[in-house]
Amino acid sequence: MSDNIKTVLCFGDSNTYGLKPDNSGRYPSDVRWSGILKSKLLNKNIEVIEEGLVGRTTVFEDSVRPGRKGLDYIGPLLESHGPVDKLILMLGTNDCKTLYKASPRVIAFGIERIIKSARAINQDIEILLISPIHLGDDVWKEGFDPEFNKESVEVSKKLKDEYREIARKYNCDFLAASDVAKPSGIDQEHLSEEGHRSLAEAVIRNFADKTAV
Repeated sequence: MSDNIKTVLCFGDSNTYGLKPDNSGRYPSDVRWSGILKSKLLNKNIEVIEEGLVGRTTVFEDSVRPGRKGLDYIGPLLESHGPVDKLILMLGTNDCKTLYKASPRVIAFGIERIIKSARAINQDIEILLISPIHLGDDVWKEGFDPEFNKESVEVSKKLKDEYREIARKYNCDFLAASDVAKPSGIDQEHLSEEGHRSLAEAVIRNFADKTAV
């Protein structure tokens, strides 16, 4: 690879992994928002690394599925893929689960800790902080996801404002995924193909607005 190639790490949960709303597997790379980004930026000497994991949180431990605490992995990933020039960070949906009883402010504090961890490794790393899409109004009802309740939906809708303040505090770029995409009606939680495409286009616009990665 050319020494001029820049590296971008997309760090997120199942909506970065590309889990299909019907739970039938993973969308292919050309459908996932991060995969579309990878394809679009390749000819600009930008390497995009997709690091999405189903169930990943900011700082909470999943008692059933180990390894979901994002704070524990951001450092090693930045080092193993380093040097990373830009971090695209989109987490928070799983933090809305009933189990964690987390307020929007607490979830934002988790995101803040991840940003601080990333900057401790590379103080010059550019960060695009993305607040996640809202949970669907019916996600907590029978037939959808029992890990969420009605309050989870309201918490998800308040993350945008909290994350915007964190972005300002740490001089990060900011994008609200909820401004450009919504969850599929199939599961009220995950992006449809259209949602992935819309989010990818919004992230690409962020790159276009910058003179360099």
